[in-house]
Amino acid sequence: MERIDQSPVKYAVHRDVLDELGLEEVAQKGTWSIKPTVGDKVKESLRCSVPSLKHILLTWIPILSWLPKYSFRENILGDVVSGCSVGIMHLPQGMAYALLASLGPVYGLYTSLFPVLVYVIFGTSRHVSIGTFAVISIMVGSVTERLAPDEAFYFNGTNGSLTVNIDARDAYRVQMACSVTLLSGIFQILLGVVRFGFVATYLSEPLVRGYTTGAACHVCVSQLKYLFGVKPARFTGPFSLIYVIGATIIIHFCGVREDYLIDVVGEIPSGFKAPRTPDITFFSQLIGDAIAVAIVSYAITISLGKTFGLKYGYKVDSNQELIAVGLSNTIGSFFQCYAVTASLSRSLVQESTGGNTQIAGVVSSLLMLIMVIKIGSLFEDLPKAVLSTIVFVNLKGMFRQFMDVPLLWKTNKVDLLVWLVTFISTVLFNLDLGLALSVGFSMLTLIFKTQLPHYSILGNVPSTDLYLDTEAFRQIPGIKIFRSSATICFTNAELFLEALQQRSGLDVRKLQMEKKKRAKQEKMAKKEVKKSVIEIHLNKEKNLSMHKDVAIFLTNTSSNGFGHVNSAYQYDATTSEIDSGCHSENNLTPILYEDEKDGRTCMSVTHSIILDISTTGFVDTVTVKMLKNIFGDFADVDVDIYLAGCQACVVEQLEKAAFFESIPKTRLFVTVHDAVLHILRKLGQTDIIFDASCDTQM
Repeated sequence: MERIDQSPVKYAVHRDVLDELGLEEVAQKGTWSIKPTVGDKVKESLRCSVPSLKHILLTWIPILSWLPKYSFRENILGDVVSGCSVGIMHLPQGMAYALLASLGPVYGLYTSLFPVLVYVIFGTSRHVSIGTFAVISIMVGSVTERLAPDEAFYFNGTNGSLTVNIDARDAYRVQMACSVTLLSGIFQILLGVVRFGFVATYLSEPLVRGYTTGAACHVCVSQLKYLFGVKPARFTGPFSLIYVIGATIIIHFCGVREDYLIDVVGEIPSGFKAPRTPDITFFSQLIGDAIAVAIVSYAITISLGKTFGLKYGYKVDSNQELIAVGLSNTIGSFFQCYAVTASLSRSLVQESTGGNTQIAGVVSSLLMLIMVIKIGSLFEDLPKAVLSTIVFVNLKGMFRQFMDVPLLWKTNKVDLLVWLVTFISTVLFNLDLGLALSVGFSMLTLIFKTQLPHYSILGNVPSTDLYLDTEAFRQIPGIKIFRSSATICFTNAELFLEALQQRSGLDVRKLQMEKKKRAKQEKMAKKEVKKSVIEIHLNKEKNLSMHKDVAIFLTNTSSNGFGHVNSAYQYDATTSEIDSGCHSENNLTPILYEDEKDGRTCMSVTHSIILDISTTGFVDTVTVKMLKNIFGDFADVDVDIYLAGCQACVVEQLEKAAFFESIPKTRLFVTVHDAVLHILRKLGQTDIIFDASCDTQM
């Protein structure tokens, strides 16, 4: 076995200290390639050539890229076996999940056929199984039951009793399901065309898992009526889950229902109906539901697709997946299919049985075609209670997600809170409102994270150019290195300024007031001196004694009680330089720090502050204004401000915001270490960073 050398690797870098101007010169910024303008990009996109046309076709129709390269010898056997296995699962799941959508079982079979073929052509994942899914089915069912309740289809029976026109109700519900599917598909296609696939990143994994777990509870409750053979009144809206449960228990256990005839699947027509355009007049009533269905169906599909893509080393295009799912929904709605997404159970079966490509989806669709045309009638006498048990069994994986709670408790309390809020809001307030509340709460946690970042003062690791939190390492005397763990933006700019003053120990407003007070006192002292001189000339007879009084007075007023030398009598040319970095020691704010080696408390002064903004990925107008104010305010109290670690995109944004018109680029350094060396070099103490002691005077 080869022995690995455990000795530390050392490196040495010799270069000049670089500020932004030096970096531009060394990197030859003027020779960089210029970014194309928007007009150039539009012109380039409108140019038509054979390579560009081929690239567009392969991007928008992925099957054209992988089907010609398909290896029959390596893949066909696994794809056929996988397709047959998934097709067998499609049959019971399609019929069972159609009941969740409050549709006839045959519509679940349609949904397991047409959208799958569409995804085979336009999808980029090789392993996901598109079709019916419990969560999406219950979301569609909430729409159909709300807009087509039983009460809207009552008519007087032969004996005068009210009876539900089941045929009219079911036909209307199919229209509702197809309309919401078409609208959600249109939303997905539009988002995919504008490259908005990143929207799924805002649905974090704890949110998706909490939401699907809450939806699983709705699914289970919706199947109780079939499992117990009862017909409770329908409830919609917030707390409907509680009302269903209560009505089912009362009806079943109190003997209210006398007829215990078994409810079966019923007629499953052979063949297919002609394609029909969904009714778009319902769109105004379905916008909110369609958006929720579009987001959830895409989020589930892309999460599964990314998982398999990482496992097997191929790319899953998030934008193309959005278009693929959107086309599956849109085209499927014309064939009386309802919304689809990837199924975890079927996808795992498709992968574990040897499926390598979406040819498995073609095989499963052919199997479903045979079932719909020839075998469907054999399942007409299947009890709905059996389909309910199928639903319960397939929800096993979702209920296992309750194990996320103890895991998140140990790893991340914020994610745990998102999971719990999502689950509870989904269970109590229904799927659409629950999703909205969950996303809103997730956004709030993100806002709080940016509002409450970790602020730290950095210290130098001895004999290195590394700067870490000062809890473990001592600060460089006279220099404060301040860093925020989050991007500085308008939401936390004020907090950043407050934390800077608190952690640096410099109350700028208080120091400015004291400086104004000193200036006022100096002005008064000058007037008194001038008045005394005039009196000296007017009282020549008391010249000798008056000169003595003036001498004493000048001695007292030259130092005004605040340790500041009267500038009217002592002038230091170095203080007039803007970027000198050198200040009169009496002008600096005393700061106490403790030496690590011997624990002695030493006196130093803060003359320079370095803002490490390497974590900032962008700057807005509020941030630019705040940084300008920091430079100006701290300059008023004789403290120099420097920036370090600024990303190139941030420098570009600062240039566009005219930041460097008032702040020279010599205040912006490549790294914190460059800024520190620059400050120490101006003070003539460049060795302090490696050998700092309490007696060092800055």
